[in-house]
Amino acid sequence: MPRKYFGTDGIRGRVGEHPITAEFMLKLGWATGRVLASSGGDLVIIGKDTRISGYMFESALEAGLSAAGVDIRLLGPMPTPAIAYLTRTLHACAGIVISASHNPFADNGIKFFSGEGTKLPDDIEQAIEAELDRPMATVDSARLGKAERVEDAAGRYIEFCKSTIPLSLSLKGLKIAVDCANGATYHVAPSVFDELGATVIAIGTEPDGQNINRACGSTHPEHLQKVVLEHGADVGVALDGDGDRVIMVDHKGELVDGDELLFIIAMSRLRAGALNGGVVVGTLMSNLGLEHALQSHNIVFDRANVGDRYVLERLKENNSLLGGESSGHIICLDRTSTGDGIVSALQVLAEMVQGDASLHALKSGMKKYPQRMINVPVSRPIDLDATPSVQEAVRSAEARLAGRGRILLRPSGTEPVVRVMVEGEDERQVTREADQLASTVAAAV
Repeated sequence: MPRKYFGTDGIRGRVGEHPITAEFMLKLGWATGRVLASSGGDLVIIGKDTRISGYMFESALEAGLSAAGVDIRLLGPMPTPAIAYLTRTLHACAGIVISASHNPFADNGIKFFSGEGTKLPDDIEQAIEAELDRPMATVDSARLGKAERVEDAAGRYIEFCKSTIPLSLSLKGLKIAVDCANGATYHVAPSVFDELGATVIAIGTEPDGQNINRACGSTHPEHLQKVVLEHGADVGVALDGDGDRVIMVDHKGELVDGDELLFIIAMSRLRAGALNGGVVVGTLMSNLGLEHALQSHNIVFDRANVGDRYVLERLKENNSLLGGESSGHIICLDRTSTGDGIVSALQVLAEMVQGDASLHALKSGMKKYPQRMINVPVSRPIDLDATPSVQEAVRSAEARLAGRGRILLRPSGTEPVVRVMVEGEDERQVTREADQLASTVAAAV
């Protein structure tokens, strides 16, 4: 059934433009409360990142839920994975995250977690959309929901993160630079690494409501690279605005992306005999070098559609535990229920300590193939499979790559563009083929 508001990862847009308005959030809170209450739900958790609009939407959602007769626990600024964890441990029927992740502060969005800390089932989202079309009505005053703040939310989550590596393992002796993107991890990530014994250099920890993700964090790691080199740090950890992604920096200042981190964690699990099912899940955008590196260790690599929702679905289908995206959204189902930047970084740091190896050494087991991505603007939807000129260009490019590379063309789900991606062994050939394919696509739209 087509959806009016929900995308693959909740509802997102520019603040002040429908549906990212206070009026809509009030109705959304009410509709969510109505659906959850109808199946016996009576408690919802609300958390947010550091965007200034979070104050407005938190209050609106709270009011809507209360009007539907549902109690609320307010977490304040907390990472998205923390909200998933606390939804489970506080036995709530759902968790609501107010965040637009890595987007600029002028955007915001809403996503939901079920009582198990996983994505809300499709049928529940569809029921909420149906309820949004009905007139809003408030329950009797005696049944209105009550709201409380969870004062120890940060401490609970910090302890959880620490518990995802062996109790006996210490980060003492490691100097770690941590970039919190002026986002939801600003008050928890430095404490996690500090309490585990590391010397911490924290940046991106002064949110003002508008500087989230601005020239910092996992989408802009350049400053962190400089900090690592200036301070002689052993490693850098770059989180995104809501804390579900991580990119790392080695002691040489070189970036280590999500594909490389996924490889390192997979090797760690393999050596521990804990790679359940022997399958690691990536996406259509994962580097071919990751696939080949895993195959060399007899690990099956399965590609899902782009998006953590699809990675999680494929993990469940394969009865597997480990998957992720190049962006640094990594899911360790043997540790938690969703992507978690801090937890993922800890798995890598634990492997560094246990193997007495630098991050630079650990990533060397995987050779990344040169990759070029070009976003071709489109003014209308285009069926690439039904466009002869594009299909002929793809066949010709694949013949020239001769099995030494990979081509992917896909319309973006969030922007009016077609993403043209080519990767292979020869960087010059990759660039040439990508430019030619992009020109062909542009001429066809």
